[in-house]
Amino acid sequence: ISYTLVINAILRESKKAQHSNMSMYDSDSSSSSSYGGAEYQNLKQITRDRLLREMIRSTKAGDSKSTWKVLIMDKLTVKIMSHSCKMADITDEGVSLVEDIYKRRQPLPTMDAIYFIQPSRENIIMFLTDMAGKAPLYRKAFVFFSSPISRELVVEIKKDPRVLPRLGALREMNLEYFAIDSQGFITNNERALEELFGDEENSRKSVACLNVMATRIATVFASLREFPSVRFRAAKSLDATTVTTLRDLIPTKLAAGVWDCLMKYKKTIPNFPQTETCELLIIDRSIDQIAPVIHEWTYDAMCHDLLNMEGNKYVHEVPGKSGGLPEKKEVLLEDHDPIWLELRHAHIADASERLHEKMTGFISKNKAAQIQHGSRSSGDMSTRDLQKMVQALPQYSEQMDKLSLHVELAGNINRIIRESGLRDLGQLEQDLVFGDATMKDVIKFLSTKELFILRNSTEKRV
Repeated sequence: ISYTLVINAILRESKKAQHSNMSMYDSDSSSSSSYGGAEYQNLKQITRDRLLREMIRSTKAGDSKSTWKVLIMDKLTVKIMSHSCKMADITDEGVSLVEDIYKRRQPLPTMDAIYFIQPSRENIIMFLTDMAGKAPLYRKAFVFFSSPISRELVVEIKKDPRVLPRLGALREMNLEYFAIDSQGFITNNERALEELFGDEENSRKSVACLNVMATRIATVFASLREFPSVRFRAAKSLDATTVTTLRDLIPTKLAAGVWDCLMKYKKTIPNFPQTETCELLIIDRSIDQIAPVIHEWTYDAMCHDLLNMEGNKYVHEVPGKSGGLPEKKEVLLEDHDPIWLELRHAHIADASERLHEKMTGFISKNKAAQIQHGSRSSGDMSTRDLQKMVQALPQYSEQMDKLSLHVELAGNINRIIRESGLRDLGQLEQDLVFGDATMKDVIKFLSTKELFILRNSTEKRV
């Protein structure tokens, strides 16, 4: 979470790397991108296809006699799967049951199992416990690791001669990130800020954290089949006597870790590019000191900062059936919602205005909406008009629900902004950034305003 990662790997560059060295440049090097004629790739779709086709569907080949299979995951891989796939997608591929590797499970000796797990010693012990002995839990096991497994753990698996005949696959998926939308991902390093920049330097924790971050970032390129030229901000010493600390070297060490993973991919992943196809830019917060100071006022950021959301899930009330009590409904603000895609990066004021225009335009063009809003009576409509209205009702209902949802979201956000005086706070933040306000203005604001505690969306997502 300590870095801004600018990744141009979603689009393949037509320009090849012009340098023949290690392609890891310091802060004086310039990065340029060319997208002419590039083919757009949806990161979330690529991730979904890999999980469903490359992993689950591949188990149907060979000597697998089980029509339905059990999918076993750990806490991290469950999140990886849930960010890209729905339960219906998994069941369509022949998975009848999803299990937690650390929970007690019922033996299913006639069924095959698919393990999608991290290559940790604890997971290997649990896997061997399942499949060793005279009575294994499953007939055959297809094991897929989210990141590269060490040789020591592979040897551990091979020690038991009864496990090997029960193995249907033992593969590295190299997929250890959460695809949050079509172009974005996170690596779930929630304690990185503390472990890398804490009050007390702990080299062991820092190195371990950097290794995990590097591995997970590299797996993004394994999925995209892109080989990036890795650029980073190098540490700059003031003079020869200045000591370079571990914190100064974090971008350098992270870049080196990513590069090491990429070098292994060149040798082990089929069809992985052998020359650079894109660029990865790694910089620390000192490049952009403004972001932690000022809040974003985009529709997306306001939803996550001001509304009670769990990830992208929003719970709201809808009218009950047959005039009953209101019911709670969960909705996901994701790429499948065209209104969310269109407005998520717009300023909240612009988003509210465009939503009002959409609602007004929809009502003026839709006969069913006109009836509902009383703009026209059914007596003024011909039989043909009524027939068209009835035919449009299902589509009308779906479109109206989506519009109503976002009108409600924007309305709640604007209400909180008014009630909490956030416009004044936003103005003060902007004045501080542009040098038009000083600490005196901050002290005056703090002493005269009742503050609304606002979570910074930038801190939550970086």
